[in-house]
Amino acid sequence: MGLRMYIVKRIVYTFILIMFVITLNFIIFLMMPGDPTQLFINPTGRLDPEEMERQLKALREMYGLGDPPHIRYIKAARSLLTWNFGDSIVSGQSVAGEMLRRLPYSVFLLGTSVALSIAIGIVLGALAAYKRGSTYDTVTLGASLFLYSVPIFWLGMIFIYIFSTVLGWLPSSHARPEWAQGVPIPFTTGSSVTATSLNAEFVIAPGFTEFVHGYLLHATLPLITLVVFQYGGYMLLTRAVMLEALTEDYVITARAKGVPERTVLFRHALKNASLPLITNIALGFAGIFSGAVITETIFTYPGVGRWIYEAAVTRDYNVLMPVFYVIALAVIIANFIADLVYGIIDPRIKYE
Repeated sequence: MGLRMYIVKRIVYTFILIMFVITLNFIIFLMMPGDPTQLFINPTGRLDPEEMERQLKALREMYGLGDPPHIRYIKAARSLLTWNFGDSIVSGQSVAGEMLRRLPYSVFLLGTSVALSIAIGIVLGALAAYKRGSTYDTVTLGASLFLYSVPIFWLGMIFIYIFSTVLGWLPSSHARPEWAQGVPIPFTTGSSVTATSLNAEFVIAPGFTEFVHGYLLHATLPLITLVVFQYGGYMLLTRAVMLEALTEDYVITARAKGVPERTVLFRHALKNASLPLITNIALGFAGIFSGAVITETIFTYPGVGRWIYEAAVTRDYNVLMPVFYVIALAVIIANFIADLVYGIIDPRIKYE
């Protein structure tokens, strides 16, 4: 089977898997206890039971929660497949619009932290495998195990106490400074089309540098927290796969030929030991669409992770179902890309 047929086959399998995800997603929320409409009824306890039941019924009909299960499933599947996610039960805002507003925060925070964690973890792990049994190996291995095992909320609170409360170097919450709340973004974009060209314009207004600096400053503490917590996993995996690769015959042959040790370590051993890392890296980048629930909640960062927490607390199923669907899609696509990269990294792999 060639690459083209393999891709076609995987696309068919992917569609079947997506339908399974939609079905499982629907069943989970169908069986979850609680009714989100009860949060809006009788907050003062002054309604009689009949009036309260009448209002609950009206709200369920408004949001489609009173339909039979098979009707709700068809509506949910259609909305997810067409990306018409509807409105939030709690806020009444468009779920797709709110997702697009929050995604850049999570993509920036998680994407940057994952990239830094991968780079730091792979380099430290490869060096630890090369210096196995040394003091460097012992210290880095112990630090990675410790930081990868402690709760991330504990790390976040420690960093807030040190860098914000005691030293006062970094802000401890929100995504931008107070003066930037409600301030328009200080740049404009535009385009002009002629018969022969398409021109794009990007104009920076005064205050753009201060605006970006404020955003980066507020993202620093959650970014440090995520990197410190995540790098250990990549470091431990890299060390494990490198320990085996460094004993292979091709490594011994390369050293016998006088190949520089750095080339042996990173171009020969690491490249051939990278298949398990590729899967882990692909899943790591897929996770950027899910946000960091605990970290974003601790730092009140307005990303997808905090949105998931708020929706779970208020039982906003109209938000949770599309968010989990998008997260599952990201994981499926990441695995598909990882399978294609396998054949590029290792020519011995055949698409069958």
